[in-house]
Amino acid sequence: MSAPVIAAIVAVVLAIIGIVGIIVPVLPGSITIVIGFLVWAIFAGSWPVWVAFAIGAILLITGMIIGWVLTGRGLRKKQVPNRSVLIGLGFGIVGLFVLPAFGLPIGFAVGLVASEYVRVREFRAALDSSWTAVKALGLGMVIELMCALVATTILAISVFVHFIWL
Repeated sequence: MSAPVIAAIVAVVLAIIGIVGIIVPVLPGSITIVIGFLVWAIFAGSWPVWVAFAIGAILLITGMIIGWVLTGRGLRKKQVPNRSVLIGLGFGIVGLFVLPAFGLPIGFAVGLVASEYVRVREFRAALDSSWTAVKALGLGMVIELMCALVATTILAISVFVHFIWL
């Protein structure tokens, strides 16, 4: 097998892992996809591949930034501290091992509500601020995922073009 073929396989596998990493935020999703793009660009080396890398990297970085900004804005709107989100993430990671299929979101939600309840001392207010946090994180995740899917499509097109036309 030639180096471009191996690089294409590695890039596609990293893109798939990256998309899963965005949906299940244990892996750095967009960064993994950028690394896959870079591997592909280095080993394929043609100018269309480098153009695809540039466009994909811009999309992925933009998706991450917009996701972070919207998530942060939503959390500040309800004054949800980062500590509550981190506790929710900790519970989510534990939940991932306890209930492999659904543990991460369930653990995150339970940890977030528990942390918010300790902070505000009222269950209804804790649920309200936790729901706002979940919506903010979800919106950021959806935007990052959409950018990642477009970037991955560009990667697939560049692989196709490289092997069919170049």
